[in-house]
Amino acid sequence: MKVTVGDGMTAATTGRPLAYTPRFDFRDLQLIVAGYADPAGRERELPETFGSMRWLWSQDDYVRFDRGSRELRSLTFFVPAQYVSEAVDRGPRTRAAGLRADAVGEFGMPGTTVFHCDPDAGALTCLADVRLLGEEPDARLGIAPDVDLLVYEGAVAGWCLGDPARYLTDGFAEPPSGPPAPATRLRLAECLELVSSPLVDRVMDEAPEAWQRLRAVERALREQWEDRARADVLHGVISRLIEDYEG
Repeated sequence: MKVTVGDGMTAATTGRPLAYTPRFDFRDLQLIVAGYADPAGRERELPETFGSMRWLWSQDDYVRFDRGSRELRSLTFFVPAQYVSEAVDRGPRTRAAGLRADAVGEFGMPGTTVFHCDPDAGALTCLADVRLLGEEPDARLGIAPDVDLLVYEGAVAGWCLGDPARYLTDGFAEPPSGPPAPATRLRLAECLELVSSPLVDRVMDEAPEAWQRLRAVERALREQWEDRARADVLHGVISRLIEDYEG
C-alpha cells in the first residue's frame, strides 16, 4: 500500500512496524515512539535520519526515516489544543505495518488540529481536520504497539493511541509497568479535556463551573492511592494549572 506522509513524501507499507513502547508525555502532551531516551538522543538521531521535525515557529510533528534503509525510525506526535466531544469512526481493523519512504528528503508534517478521548480513555484519537470526524478512515496502520496511523484518501491524516493511560509518563521516562487503574483512565479523560480548549479557556476566564471541575479532579488525583506513579503525572499538570490561573 502507498500512502502520502506530510506535504511531500510518499511511502510504501512494510511488514516491520516499530517495536518501541509508546511514551505518552502528559506534561508536554506528546506521544514519543522512538529508541532514544532523552532530548540529547533525539538530537543525535537527526544526522542519521530524514523527514519532518519542529523548526523555529513550525508546529510540525516528528516523523523520521533512516537514511540508509529509508524505513521509519521514530515518531513524535503532539496532541492538539482543541478537544471535540464527537467520537471518531473507528473504520477498518488495524493492519500492522511499517513504512519505507520512496526517496530521501525533508518534508513538512503539520500537526493534527482536533482530538477526542473516550470518557474511559479507551483511545485517544487526533485528526488533521475537524471535517474528518464524520468520515471513516480508509485504513488503520498499526505502526507501533497500540499506535495507529489513520489514512484518509491515501494520506496519513491522523493517529490513534489505544489505552493512553497505560503509556502515561513525564518527559521521556519509561511508563510504569502493569495496567493502569480504572480510576486513572477516568482521570486521564477528564484531565485531557481540562487542559484543552474550550474548557481550559473557561478555566482561564475563572468560570465557576470550570473551576469546580478542575478542583474536583485535583482532589481525586491527590487522594488516589492506587496506581500512584501515573496519578502523580496527572496531578502535577493539574496542580500547575491551578497555580497558574488561580485568582
